[in-house]
Amino acid sequence: MQPLQGIRVIEFCSVAAGPFCGMLLADMGADVIKVENPAGGDSMRAWPPISDGYSENFASVNRNKRSVTLDLKNPADQARARVLVDSADVVLENNRPGVMERLGLAYAAVSKQHPELVYCSISAFGQDGPRASEAGFDLTLQAMSGVMSVTGEPGGEPVKCGVPLADFATGLYGAFAISAALREVAATGHGTHIDASMLGASLAISALQTSQYFGTGENPVKLGSAHPRNAPYEAFRVADGHVAMAAGNNALFARACKAIHREDLIDEARFGSTTRRAENQAELKAIFEGVFADKSVDTVLALFREAGVACAPINGYAEALADPQVDHMGWVQPLTLPGGHETQTFISPLRFGGENVRPYRRPPELGEHNDEVFAEFETRREAADAR
Repeated sequence: MQPLQGIRVIEFCSVAAGPFCGMLLADMGADVIKVENPAGGDSMRAWPPISDGYSENFASVNRNKRSVTLDLKNPADQARARVLVDSADVVLENNRPGVMERLGLAYAAVSKQHPELVYCSISAFGQDGPRASEAGFDLTLQAMSGVMSVTGEPGGEPVKCGVPLADFATGLYGAFAISAALREVAATGHGTHIDASMLGASLAISALQTSQYFGTGENPVKLGSAHPRNAPYEAFRVADGHVAMAAGNNALFARACKAIHREDLIDEARFGSTTRRAENQAELKAIFEGVFADKSVDTVLALFREAGVACAPINGYAEALADPQVDHMGWVQPLTLPGGHETQTFISPLRFGGENVRPYRRPPELGEHNDEVFAEFETRREAADAR
């Protein structure tokens, strides 16, 4: 299933947000040509773990792409880049605002002769405004957007989400916007400039927290694994570890109480609604953990699963990737790196008509496709001249 087959994307991106966006488009069949500096390329190529000279981090967000090298400070290579852009349906870049303009490759310049172009700029804060020129990384955007203020244990030091959600959420928004814009191009022939910012994306996925602030005028706070409006809905200590359990409505709460033989809790006034349980969740947690004190993780999970209450172990990635559901869905697939090293990758989690979206091209060596890509353009030029 390759719904974007026939769409050409020229990617001027490095590290995470932009390359992840480009990979999502490539997974859907787009021909993504990654433009890199010949002096080392995307800096993520140097990130460990390095297997047989190749970064597995880089491989994880750059499958299904072709790589060409151009020194964009060199006028001749700028001209070649412009040829690439002129052939594209989509341009994707994640440089600081102003960089593409200095290179003569900004949307305002390239769209004059190419009005159907979809051009997506990913940046920390957006293409204009008082912070547009500031640098930003996932850590600083998690801090500025408020995400770090609700992450971690109450009273604890500031911690970021372990997954770089500012980067990857922005990449997702970018890919969604590009796909939507391509639909508009097909209908009207008019392209557009998409401004996707990490600050905006981080605030947008914080919809529950921003709406809490709008509704109360108060900052949401850290609750560890707990929920501000539901309980029991957090991680509970048991004899040999922790179990996450979510009983976020009255019916599930009743099931959870029956599972631990504490039916008396169901009709207690302090636990009589989701709001009351959230207000008294520290007391409720103490009661449940008292019951769990001599029970193992496996025992507690079995109790709640039998009762139909959502629960889970606190997995590491080794355990998460080995879960039988992951195996059933076929999400972990072999991947051969340049040089022949065999590793694994987590493919697109999407299915179309019951079929997985499988990788069709390994991640590229730096400049691996220079001859191939530029030969394609020479062939096109010769064909045009012959006409």
